[in-house]
Amino acid sequence: MIVIEADNQREQEEAYLIRHKVFVDEQNVPEHLEIDEHESDAYHFVLYDKDKPMGAARLRVVEGTGKAERVCVLSSCRKNGAGRLLMEALEKKVTALGFDTMTLHAQLTAVPFYKKLRYSVTSDQFMDAGIPHVEMKKTLPRNGGRT
Repeated sequence: MIVIEADNQREQEEAYLIRHKVFVDEQNVPEHLEIDEHESDAYHFVLYDKDKPMGAARLRVVEGTGKAERVCVLSSCRKNGAGRLLMEALEKKVTALGFDTMTLHAQLTAVPFYKKLRYSVTSDQFMDAGIPHVEMKKTLPRNGGRT
C-alpha cells in the first residue's frame, strides 16, 4: 500500500469516490455535508493498494495547526495498517509545512485508533453530521512525523 498526495483531477476524483463510499453510503452522512467549501484549500491524499484506491484523507492548515479531515478507509481494507499509513502521510506533510501540531475531529468509534497513534482527546463530545465526535490533538516530533 502507498499513500500519495493527489495532484491531478483523477486522483482528486478517486479521493472523493472513497469518501462518498465511506461517509455517504456506509455512514449515511448527508451528501451535501461531505463535500464542502474547504476542498480547494486542502491537501488531498489517496491510499492505493496496488492501483486500486482504498482510502482517502484531506489536510488543512487551521490557525497554525495541521487539521486532519475526512480520513477514511474502505471496510475491506481496514485493520491492516491502511489508516496508520494515511495518518503518517498527513503528519509528514504537516511537519514539512513547518507545523508541529495535528488536530482532528474523531468519530467516537475511531478514538481507540487515534489513541494508538498518540492522539489525546481535547474536548467534550459533540455532534457532527449526526455522528458523535471529539476533538483530538497530537504534538508531532521534529523527525518528520514518525512515531
